[in-house]
Amino acid sequence: MKPVLLPMLDGALWSTAPAKSRGLAVFEETAHAGKPIPGGREGNIRIWPVGSLLRAIADSLEARFNPVAVQGEISSFSRAASGHCYFSLKDEQGQVRCAMFRRAAGLLDFSPRDGQLVELRGRLGVYEPRGELQLVVESMRQAGQGNLFEQFLQLKAKLEAEGLFEPGRKRPLPALPRAIGVVTSLGAAALHDVVSALQRRVPHIPVVIYPATVQGGQAAGELRSALLKAYQRREQDKVDVLLLVRGGGAMEDLWAFNDEQLARAIVDAPMPVVSGVGHETDFTIADFCADVRAPTPTAAAELCAQPQSVWLSALDLALSRLQNGVDRQMQSHSQRLDWAAARVGRPSHLVTRQHARLAGLGQNLNHAVRSALQQERLRLRTLGTDFPREVESSLRRSLQRVDRAQLRLELLDPKLVLKRGYAWLADLHGEPITSPEKTHVGQPVRATLAGGEVDLTVSARRLI
Repeated sequence: MKPVLLPMLDGALWSTAPAKSRGLAVFEETAHAGKPIPGGREGNIRIWPVGSLLRAIADSLEARFNPVAVQGEISSFSRAASGHCYFSLKDEQGQVRCAMFRRAAGLLDFSPRDGQLVELRGRLGVYEPRGELQLVVESMRQAGQGNLFEQFLQLKAKLEAEGLFEPGRKRPLPALPRAIGVVTSLGAAALHDVVSALQRRVPHIPVVIYPATVQGGQAAGELRSALLKAYQRREQDKVDVLLLVRGGGAMEDLWAFNDEQLARAIVDAPMPVVSGVGHETDFTIADFCADVRAPTPTAAAELCAQPQSVWLSALDLALSRLQNGVDRQMQSHSQRLDWAAARVGRPSHLVTRQHARLAGLGQNLNHAVRSALQQERLRLRTLGTDFPREVESSLRRSLQRVDRAQLRLELLDPKLVLKRGYAWLADLHGEPITSPEKTHVGQPVRATLAGGEVDLTVSARRLI
């Protein structure tokens, strides 16, 4: 079958790799909590706190066995007022205590009774208050499919021994996939659930459907073919993550997902694979081989599709921080420009200040000369008329000195320079232009002449 493209659906999602099993490493790590004491031919023996020992055993059971399926005969069955069920499951060789909580018990389609042969699925653990091994039952069915369970457990043990379930080979899901692939039946309710979830969370990412039958004798082969088609078209379809999904059902309904060749095809996937098969309590071989196991098809879609609003909020936050940074820089540079402009001022203001200073110096000089002449006249009156020639000569010399000082004073007046045909050039900000290199063609400039100002435009530059 050819893949079907839904352009409006594509999930961009933040995702994480599956949590690693705590495993026997936890058991060994916890063992160090014990206190060593000498003794025995083997060396030191560790003393365990009871609670620590029970927790270490529980961790080891979780890593090695769970989830587990077991068949046996019900014994001592009782249902508490809370709705929880307690019983033992036994056969000729032994028995194990079981607890089935109200939620799982409410899903039963028959009434368990003592002596009844049943198949259970659940998780082994330790009931610490009594230090007892306990099976927490997640689902129960009447016996009759024991052969399927046996095949499931055998294949699970085989593939686990080969390392196909190793957490180290699991890959994290891409945070922003270009497209999301879905392997399932076109008529499956799981497809509707997945498409709806992706449309709601990431409507901007395309979804590519690779159709396959998900139940029946041909299902396993069609699922493998759909996976291989997705692998071959990976770059063409831009699929960065693949969902393998179907809704819940009986064990025989999900049996296609326990196929060995399908499991190996999942392991060979060039992109991360998310398995969302059945309900939360359903486990298949495909779940153990996939990079991430989701409890339901909808959960599989949500794992690989972080809502669009999350990314938009992150972008808004980044934009706000960028704008604030730019505003701060602009304010800082504006203040620096204001400070520089205040120090430089306008050239005309500088000329005016110099002119005023020169005028003041001229007035002081004239006053000094007049004072000297008056003093000289007084002295001459005191001396009489014996020295008219000397007075006249002295007066003449004084007048000459005044004329020369006046001439020098006038030569210092900037306006005289401007009257000689020179001009003061500045840009429109009042900055003096002292070299052609400080101009460019088309630049407006202002020329201060003896009689006023002229606005000019640079048409050419010639360097000397």
